[in-house]
Amino acid sequence: MATYTKLKFSASTDGKMVKVAATGTPGTTIHTAHATALDEIWIFANNTSASDVKLTIEWGGTAVDDLVVLTIAAEAGKVLVIAGEILTNSLVVKAFAETTNVINIGGFVNRIL
Repeated sequence: MATYTKLKFSASTDGKMVKVAATGTPGTTIHTAHATALDEIWIFANNTSASDVKLTIEWGGTAVDDLVVLTIAAEAGKVLVIAGEILTNSLVVKAFAETTNVINIGGFVNRIL
């Protein structure tokens, strides 16, 4: 039977949101998946800017097929970006935005062993 453990992002300090500083690839690291376990990842984004901001999530790589691109509305509350997608094999989730330090990434990981 599988065991689920709820965790903070590996790049989070004390469970706080991760500020997206990068404006291009490679993005700001959000989470590094476990080497063998499955990490079910939930990501929310918050835009503190008075303008809409384009956000790119690098889902385990930087190829076109690895990118999730969306615009986070100005002063939006927490917007669901990734809804429980699975990643493993020590792959890394990164993010960059067209404006530095205005997008904050929050969420959690359910590690499935």
